[in-house]
Amino acid sequence: MIRDFCRPGRSPVVASEAVAATSHPLATAAALEILQAGGNAVDAAIAAVAVQSVVEPHMTGIGGDCFVLYAPAGGPVLALNGSGRAPAAASVAALAELGVTGEIPRHGAHAVTVPGAIAAWTRLHADHGRLPLGRLFERAIRYAEEGYGVAPRVAHDWANDAALLERDEGCRAVFLPNGRPPRAGERHAQPLLGQRLRDIARGGAAAFYTGATAESLVAFLRARGGLHTLDDFAAAMDGAEYVTPISTDYRGYEILECPPNGQGLAALMILNTLGGFDLSEGLDDATRHHLHAEATKLAYHHRDALIGDSGPEVAATLLSDAVTQALRRCVDPTRAQPPVLWTEAEHKDTIHLCVVDRDGNAISFINSIFHAFGSVQLDPATGVLLHSRGTSFRLVEGHPNALAPRRRPMHTIIPGLIRKGGRTVCPFGVMGGQYQAAGHAAFVSGVIDRGMDVQTAIDAPRSFAFNGVLEVERSIPDATVAELERRGHKITRRADALGGAQAIWIDHATGLLVGGSDARKDGCALGF
Repeated sequence: MIRDFCRPGRSPVVASEAVAATSHPLATAAALEILQAGGNAVDAAIAAVAVQSVVEPHMTGIGGDCFVLYAPAGGPVLALNGSGRAPAAASVAALAELGVTGEIPRHGAHAVTVPGAIAAWTRLHADHGRLPLGRLFERAIRYAEEGYGVAPRVAHDWANDAALLERDEGCRAVFLPNGRPPRAGERHAQPLLGQRLRDIARGGAAAFYTGATAESLVAFLRARGGLHTLDDFAAAMDGAEYVTPISTDYRGYEILECPPNGQGLAALMILNTLGGFDLSEGLDDATRHHLHAEATKLAYHHRDALIGDSGPEVAATLLSDAVTQALRRCVDPTRAQPPVLWTEAEHKDTIHLCVVDRDGNAISFINSIFHAFGSVQLDPATGVLLHSRGTSFRLVEGHPNALAPRRRPMHTIIPGLIRKGGRTVCPFGVMGGQYQAAGHAAFVSGVIDRGMDVQTAIDAPRSFAFNGVLEVERSIPDATVAELERRGHKITRRADALGGAQAIWIDHATGLLVGGSDARKDGCALGF
């Protein structure tokens, strides 16, 4: 699709050797610097995510979790699960004895599983990196210790979360300097976080999961009623594990995701359902959003009922032809329908970045603390802000996603990858909490069904069917919204943009790379 230059939007970045795309310009610049210094895609991704852990503190950090899809040039795609596990003493019964039932509170210690990000970074670096870890962290350490300028979208989100930050002494001290959130263009620093990055650069994962940092984090969490132990942290040091990617065929392209406990399975289910309908250019927008909403409702209904820290059998079943055909039959192209399980039985904040290097290695990398500022709990002694991923557990015995000792919760964060003819053509990802699986399907459909370049597909207006409501961005015309309402959708217009995205298309015919980064965020794609 040719870009309409009379409409606002970014042009895609076209380069011949390497491209990095992130949601923050300082992170993209850090990745590009590493690539130009001889680093590979893995090195660049780690440098970028370290910077984002400093300059986008509401979205990500070393106290969060991580998933990666890495496609070495000429080799098989590797999936790395860097999500943390619950303490060994944690269970539905244990929390019930402590008076915690129904849902796990976001702002308590039980919301914190042992963070998995650093285990993932260090394992990926040890196995596939090229430059020393200290070199990769240089920019992040400098920004943490000397300060960085707060970007406009970051400042906007930060201000919206100011009341949350008042709840915690550590968060107030670090994130409300002078008693308020930093404004766009003001300088902000996190010197203790810089020290943690220095420690990890010297000592690897052990510097986070054992010793003084682990001791401080465990004491901090236990003082708040947590069940965490030093053994839980030590066990997490080697917790990042390679797993087999799951995939589906979408109109001749192979779409790859990480397997459960991530929700990538839901993205593939949406695409399988949409594969039974004509979504090519020329379809009216109301029908396009309607079909996407109906497929999303069905996939998320299955996600919430069946997906947890499970084996490959669940993915194999839910991606089977029998389930796909059953779900397609549930979609009425003219009316919104309640979602049902195929058996007919009764029954949040993130960064994504991607890099392609001069050797053709491609990486899709996502790191998250879940809610804005995670659990809003920052250990004053270490400067580590802890995520809230434990809130995803169900406190229901027997549920696939029930809290249990050393279990990982169902995750919303998912990297994506597209292959064609056995070759990688596009690492991509979408941020936005629950929206991510739906966003993956929308992006893939834009590129494959409509022939959009990656930037145009990222820029396209978004909608999201979740919890009985169809959320729509303000860019969707009133006439389209009226038609969706006529088809039975309950519409809510979002005040803010929905999610964000990054992608890089590898054009094997020309040898060029085409990068896109979401204008809904501060970031950019750059290449050379």
